[in-house]
Amino acid sequence: MAQRLAKLEELRRLGIDPYPPRWERTHTSREVVAMVEALPADQAEAAGVTVRVAGRVVARRDMGKATFMDLLDGYGRLQVLLRANTTDRYDLLRLVDLGDFIGVTGTPIRTRTGQPTVQASSWTMLAKALHAPPEKYHGLSDPDLRQRRRYLDLMANEETRRVFEIRSRTVAAIRRFLDDRGFLEVETPILQVSEGGAAARPFVTHFNALDEPRVLRISLELHLKRLLVGGFERVYEIGRNFRNEGMSFKHNPEFTMLESYEAYADYNDVAEMTEEMISTVARQVLGTTVIEFRGHQIDLAPPWRRMTFIEALREFGGPDLETITDADALRDELRRRGLPVTDQMGYGKLADEAMSHYVEPNLIQPTFLLDYPVELSPLAKRKPENPRLVERFECFIAGFECGNAYTELNDPLDQRQRFEQQLALKAAGDDEVELVDEDFLFALEHGMPPTGGFGMGIDRLVMLLTGQPSIREVILFPPVRARED
Repeated sequence: MAQRLAKLEELRRLGIDPYPPRWERTHTSREVVAMVEALPADQAEAAGVTVRVAGRVVARRDMGKATFMDLLDGYGRLQVLLRANTTDRYDLLRLVDLGDFIGVTGTPIRTRTGQPTVQASSWTMLAKALHAPPEKYHGLSDPDLRQRRRYLDLMANEETRRVFEIRSRTVAAIRRFLDDRGFLEVETPILQVSEGGAAARPFVTHFNALDEPRVLRISLELHLKRLLVGGFERVYEIGRNFRNEGMSFKHNPEFTMLESYEAYADYNDVAEMTEEMISTVARQVLGTTVIEFRGHQIDLAPPWRRMTFIEALREFGGPDLETITDADALRDELRRRGLPVTDQMGYGKLADEAMSHYVEPNLIQPTFLLDYPVELSPLAKRKPENPRLVERFECFIAGFECGNAYTELNDPLDQRQRFEQQLALKAAGDDEVELVDEDFLFALEHGMPPTGGFGMGIDRLVMLLTGQPSIREVILFPPVRARED
């Protein structure tokens, strides 16, 4: 750093601003490469053409009175050639280090080895880097450093940049799909009076202007449903949720969620939309519906397998929920099987524990798991032919859940009763339950049409599309413990 600071000061003594306010770039690296590749085979120079390119210096080769540098911009890598007899201020290249940003003016050429190159007539310092860039092969082997200082990871690793480019294209493709189906994108509050729409612990804060406590939302659901009460028929939101819980390869306390709600649809309609949406996004982003994840080849093309919650437990060796219908009996059975369950768990949590243990790891190819116990789904409509179950599905890919949908409960009296049952579970010691939201109940009392709702974690979908084994690898800035220094 001392050497770089000395070079910085020398530039300033020479009257050169090492951080000029602007640079007029005329071409990206990709455009210059395409221009050179389009030259006739017997032509090595785009005669009469001048380009102005810019980027970070990522490689340098000094060869007597000529210097080759590789510049990296947002579109790729481009070689530039600077010669002592044709490039202005060639002698000042000694002040250029790896990591600096420079601008180059020159002519596109093809070298003897066929490399697209800009032969420079002049160059300009655009930003002097005071630290050396990470060493390409060994400098970022520590996962904590890569995630704590993602900018270094992006600087050094093309694969990391590829992952986040795919993430961006994935979100854009989801928006196009839903927009084309007549959905309206909306935004709902992040700061809320109480957590609702899911069973999770919230992050708590204080709203100074109102002098009232607030929580960061754990779900998008209840406000989006209010919009259907108000008259919108198809709405969606892509936004951040916050759950004050543990972390794992598939869990992050701050995550991006898609939720959509469609009037006059049920969970069967939503299932068809889901498999079409995910397969369409894969084709648009990757060019194929076949992905590789953790050694499995997975085809996202519809139709996806459909099986009920009870059938799946039976198929994969779990307890039979048709005969075990109360919490005490199910708890005893799971303890007999060696699962770590507690006295505070209600029937729904126990059933979910059994599904997570016996079923979830076996659902590698895309699968809809249908018809959940009512105790596990306080916001979903009961099945008319079996009121112990609700019209709900979760979709599983590669052994983990990536989407959740209901035929939404729109009976305000039934909804109030379910909320009260959740409060009884909280009183018994379960701190991850659905809380009563009186304003939401008041909205339901004004009438909400039959509705199909869907939620999907964007991060988990990007994991699948990019083959990343951890959710932290698809979040640009995952949470890390603060350093004491």
